[in-house]
Amino acid sequence: MRMLRKIYEGFKKILVFLLIIPVRIYQWVISPMIGPSCRYTPTCSVYSVQALKKHGPFKGLWLAIKRILSCNPWGGSGHDPVP
Repeated sequence: MRMLRKIYEGFKKILVFLLIIPVRIYQWVISPMIGPSCRYTPTCSVYSVQALKKHGPFKGLWLAIKRILSCNPWGGSGHDPVP
């Protein structure tokens, strides 16, 4: 049982790492070209990385998607930390 837990935790870490890669590429390549445009603090990309690291690949990805979808003219704005 302990071995399965270690395998599961390792799998989660690998998934989090793989999900963070596209966010980092966005932060380093695309974001500098676009300029600051996020309505929230922390920015959506920072929020996504924090959510993935704190909540793991499944809940973290869900929180990141919800946040990105709410970043529109009819969505919210202001300080919105990772729960």
